[in-house]
Amino acid sequence: MQTYDLAIIGGGINGCGIARDAAGRGLSVALCDQGDLGGATSSASTKLIHGGLRYLEYYEFRLVREALIEREVLLRAAPHIIRPLRFILPHHKGLRSWPILRLGLFLYDHLGGRRLLAPTRSVNLTGDPAGTKLKPIYRHAFEYSDCWVEDARLVVLTARDAADQGADIMTRTKCVAAKRHDDEWQLTMEDVRNGARTTIAARSLVNAGGPWVSNILSEIAGLDLPERIRMVKGSHIVVDRIFDHERAYVFQNSDGRVCFAIPYERDFTLIGTTGEDFEGDPGAARISQGEIDYLLGAVNEYFDEPIKQDKIRWSFAGVRPLYDDGGTKAQEVTRDYVLALNAPKDQPPVLSVYGGKITTYRRLSEEALGRLADNFPLMGPAWTEAKPLPGGDIKVEAFEDWTKSMVGQFAFLDRVLIYRLCRAYGTRVAMLLAGVTKHADLGRDFGAGLSEREVDYLIANEWAETAEDILWRRTKLGLRTTPEQAAALDDYLGSRDKSRTRAPTG
Repeated sequence: MQTYDLAIIGGGINGCGIARDAAGRGLSVALCDQGDLGGATSSASTKLIHGGLRYLEYYEFRLVREALIEREVLLRAAPHIIRPLRFILPHHKGLRSWPILRLGLFLYDHLGGRRLLAPTRSVNLTGDPAGTKLKPIYRHAFEYSDCWVEDARLVVLTARDAADQGADIMTRTKCVAAKRHDDEWQLTMEDVRNGARTTIAARSLVNAGGPWVSNILSEIAGLDLPERIRMVKGSHIVVDRIFDHERAYVFQNSDGRVCFAIPYERDFTLIGTTGEDFEGDPGAARISQGEIDYLLGAVNEYFDEPIKQDKIRWSFAGVRPLYDDGGTKAQEVTRDYVLALNAPKDQPPVLSVYGGKITTYRRLSEEALGRLADNFPLMGPAWTEAKPLPGGDIKVEAFEDWTKSMVGQFAFLDRVLIYRLCRAYGTRVAMLLAGVTKHADLGRDFGAGLSEREVDYLIANEWAETAEDILWRRTKLGLRTTPEQAAALDDYLGSRDKSRTRAPTG
């Protein structure tokens, strides 16, 4: 039976972030997830690295400040999958007043020590392209900065770096039992592909199960649940592209919430999110007709030409396990994270993670290891703030010029393909395309520019096993492929050895 310093249940952004940080500090780490990395909540976000402008209304100044600082830390760490994005906030009479919006944006500009991103400015919508598709009653707006992120790729690249630091990443592996035994945890792991079981031991346990955090504590570890959890579902729709420019919109709704309309995958617009209480299996969460009506109604309050339901090309929903602070509405529950340590005297600890935002996952990871520091006196110092994620070892301001140079280097390939590969893999595109001197070297074409070469890279380096993993998480090419192409991809993947549970180091 192999013994680790730290075992982590949950392969979402928080679990992978803790695994990466811990492995880089010299701890032996095992991480398991019952499905794919980022297969649930972490890939169902609004795809933003942001401070959370509306959280200022709930006086969450510490959370907003931390998130604003992390916004630029993460931008530097992963300029290939994170990029600056400008947001248009039209003024809506009868809702938040112009002075209140200006004050909030002033704080937003200055709370986090902004360096890389442009400041807020006022916009006259009657003479700006951002006003073209809006109803003529919207004449004035603010424009401010946040960042866009490929959320599922952020998870897998964080796991990739954890593995490069020595962590064992086990996907499709469910922890079915966790028991304290003397000074360690003993975990029974089941391979969901074939039912095979193994046992590992760990000196400490992290429960980063996301919406399954309570089930892991009560049903798998057999512990009480002192913390109150509130499950909140957020849903999104993707429609045909609504506007031509590359800025996003943030619209104020009459219920006090906001709704985003964001340029998405060149030809689409992402609209979200909702926020409603949820009960049941988080893995079965789906958008409801009521949520679709809500999102369409929210954007149609602003756009001159109504968006109809037949324009929807994709929808997704995720459930967040928020710490219940007594807020009366789902949108009022804090998005801050809570770390609950259960560490009886002379027994191995378990640390459970509640809530949190993608933006603050790196800081959450540091704090989690700080809570466990007494158990690892030889653990190294924090290190992730200045360390790029795989493929991110290029300066933000140099990324576009570097991409153009890659287009020139591979001039025999489609420019759109090279740009997508640079955005997805950063400098590791050189590894993916090593030895490619002509288009035929990419091998079989599965549709939408997805090649056999790329698929094999994802299998070998990013734990991809199914067409869904590749088409909807490692890429978003599912928006462009046919059901027949997806089935052909699954057939190809099924012909390969899928018994591997960890990607090779390097």
